[in-house]
Amino acid sequence: MEKELRLLFGQIDNAVKTVSIKYQKEIRCKKGCSDCCNAAFDISLAEARLLRKNFLILGRKTRKQIIKKARTAQNLWDETVAREPQNIHKLRIPCPLLNNDEECLLYEVRPVNCRTYGIPTEINGSGHVCALSGFLPGKSYPTIRLNVIQNELLRISKEVDPKLAGKRWPISAILLEEIK
Repeated sequence: MEKELRLLFGQIDNAVKTVSIKYQKEIRCKKGCSDCCNAAFDISLAEARLLRKNFLILGRKTRKQIIKKARTAQNLWDETVAREPQNIHKLRIPCPLLNNDEECLLYEVRPVNCRTYGIPTEINGSGHVCALSGFLPGKSYPTIRLNVIQNELLRISKEVDPKLAGKRWPISAILLEEIK
């Protein structure tokens, strides 16, 4: 599973790099920018298992700090899902994996949503792009089709656990061991 997932991540990173080279002015992602790290989203079982595995390698003090932030993030997630689940995409929740310098502590194994955030993407016929980017509405750009990637994540997740493969979790739940 890990080998396949890392291969997929490599393919995504190459696609993002290609767009980044061609559209340098439009892509405003840089070290310390963490807009994407405040978006509310969930991840696949395969991504969750890899993230959890690498989280457990971090030092005890770092893990404790992350867990504290994960509890806060999970409470916000749970409150929003209970109150207005249709608006979860509007929620701004700081990722528990951000350090004090606004850098991801598990950057190497970050999920697909994190990897593709700064460039144009499309899922279920709807286009998305980072609000901080310079991509102009109505203009055509290369777009990553997230449905294709999500299908591949589902396939990989089925190899991990067919019963849980179709379920998704916020990062905070994974860090708090709430994968069920």
